[in-house]
Amino acid sequence: MSADAERAAWLRGALDRASHEYYVLDRPSLSDAEYDRLFRELLALEQAHPALRTADSPTLRIGAEVGATHLAKYAHLVPMGSLSNAFSAEELEDWATSGRDVAGADFDRSGFCCELKIDGASMSLTYKEGVLITGATRGNGSVGEDVTANVRTIRDIPLRLAGTGWPALIEIRGEVYMTFEGFERMNTERVAAGEPVFANPRNSAAGALRQKDPAVTASRPLRFFGYAFAVPGTTTLPFSTQWELLDTLASWGVPVAPQRQHCTALADVHAWAHALETVHRATLAFAIDGGVVKVNALAAQADLGSTAGGREPRWAIARKFAPDISETRLLDIEIQVGRTGVLTPRAVLEPVEIGGTTVTYATLHNFDQIAEKDLRIGDVVQVKRAGEVIPQVLGPVPDKRDSAHPPAPFRAPTHCPECGTAVTRGEGEVAVRCPNDRCPARHLEELVHFTARTAMDIRGLSEQRVRQLLEAGLIGDPATLYDLTEGVLATLPRLGDKSAQQLIAAIDASKAQPLSRLLFGLGIPDVGEETAKLLARRFGTMDALKDATAEEIEGIHGIGPSIVASVTGWFAAPENRVLVKTLERHGVNTTEPRRAEAEGALLGKKIVITGTLPTLGRTEARELVEGSGGKVTDSVSKNTDFVVVGADAGSKLDKARTLGVEVIDEAELLRRIGR
Repeated sequence: MSADAERAAWLRGALDRASHEYYVLDRPSLSDAEYDRLFRELLALEQAHPALRTADSPTLRIGAEVGATHLAKYAHLVPMGSLSNAFSAEELEDWATSGRDVAGADFDRSGFCCELKIDGASMSLTYKEGVLITGATRGNGSVGEDVTANVRTIRDIPLRLAGTGWPALIEIRGEVYMTFEGFERMNTERVAAGEPVFANPRNSAAGALRQKDPAVTASRPLRFFGYAFAVPGTTTLPFSTQWELLDTLASWGVPVAPQRQHCTALADVHAWAHALETVHRATLAFAIDGGVVKVNALAAQADLGSTAGGREPRWAIARKFAPDISETRLLDIEIQVGRTGVLTPRAVLEPVEIGGTTVTYATLHNFDQIAEKDLRIGDVVQVKRAGEVIPQVLGPVPDKRDSAHPPAPFRAPTHCPECGTAVTRGEGEVAVRCPNDRCPARHLEELVHFTARTAMDIRGLSEQRVRQLLEAGLIGDPATLYDLTEGVLATLPRLGDKSAQQLIAAIDASKAQPLSRLLFGLGIPDVGEETAKLLARRFGTMDALKDATAEEIEGIHGIGPSIVASVTGWFAAPENRVLVKTLERHGVNTTEPRRAEAEGALLGKKIVITGTLPTLGRTEARELVEGSGGKVTDSVSKNTDFVVVGADAGSKLDKARTLGVEVIDEAELLRRIGR
């Protein structure tokens, strides 16, 4: 082997390990700069010597070009079946009765493995000698579409299986999905960029997989859960139950869904399904449309076999949930003006219960969607609460529209509803904007954002109070908040001496917030909470950041060109530099605390916080943990050191118990960090 080939092999291994630690374990061992340096070195080697690029090269995740202009067909090694459905406990009992008729007592003796039914796009991953060689859609079950180049961009799909014991040739089946947070963030970014929004996470995931350009797929927040695998011919497997199968997938580096449960009797399955539908579903970070119940023992699965034609296995069934769509009347379409000037329509609905929650408002995303769906004020409309994300209006119910006196079509505004300025719309853009920087609605939203709990956290400055201060002419830009005095505030209606004193105390306390909070609060375009932390931790002070070059900012792992342009552009504006200086003169902190020293009580600990804590807000608890050297993560895994639980902890508590992860309360957390 040549020296270049040896170096490339070493780089692939190092980058694979680093990527797995970063994206799956959430425990990075390489700095961003070191990762980027190794990545660029491997990329340069492969460009100079194309024969060195292997099927599992990390450089393929950036989106290698697809040779054909259409998706090639792929014949699955073993056909992908579909599941029959049970929409009630009675139908689940009928399925069990049929199973007993075939397998006898072995049906119940096996027990059941209960799993989430992810609402995503089915995917089959073919691995040869542990290396991913093909990713294919389900298609008709026998033949799917080859989307390998796109699949390689999904960060939690391993390009090479970890561990040992995997067959030489294997297809791992699972679901590609998007989290609600990722979906909403993507749509928010598309609205800001003037691009059309996506309807729901499932369709977005499926569409992303079929892109001709893998770079487009790579930009979408896709994730993957595995739940099965198939091998051609007869192969000795390293497990005997479905539960062990899932554990084995996880040991190979394949993510598996949370909230699974081993049930010994069908009564336990009913209880699991009821709790999942009525309680736990609302706590999940992604959409499900039910659960899947599988006979646990693989030997019993083989005895049960499939229905005629092999279409549906007798040993598994989907326990579907009640639909989350209801009908109600569209009472009005309100128009909200955001801090960036984007006009966003919102549906005002006749209150309706969907999935146990009363819904009064729903998202409409943009005016093009209103026109495409032909939504009219007064229509009876279908509303979907898509897996606990913001409810959305699917469309009108035409049969319930009065044909003799139909409501008039909705007209998109030509002027800002707040300041009367003519709106603008860039060529090819979906977003309609108010271009007036001094628009009172934009001004209000900017100040509300600055004072929010996740930003400067000024308690008592609600939207109504900020509006009152603006109307009284007492504040202008964020720096003017620090000019307020108790005497001035006490003269306002419905604000007595005690409230004024508390509000001034909260404003003073906000001066101590770290730089990351201030950066987020300033509303720099494209700079969210996590980006603000990355910037603050990298540069340490406001002075260092405002004078940083574009190259220095882009060198931060996770920050792309659009964010770089936003940050440098914001600091280039003279009025923003004046604002920063004024905040500094008022004593507002413009530095980020150093990371915890080696003696931090939670140094190196990986911690999950779930539920409502008695005294600490979620943000405050996170900062206490990080200040003591710990890292707060969103999901529970076997690598989690402990979980801090409060009221209504939900699925994360269940998973911690299943994995044997230590569970503590707020009082114990405070004791451990010495508070």
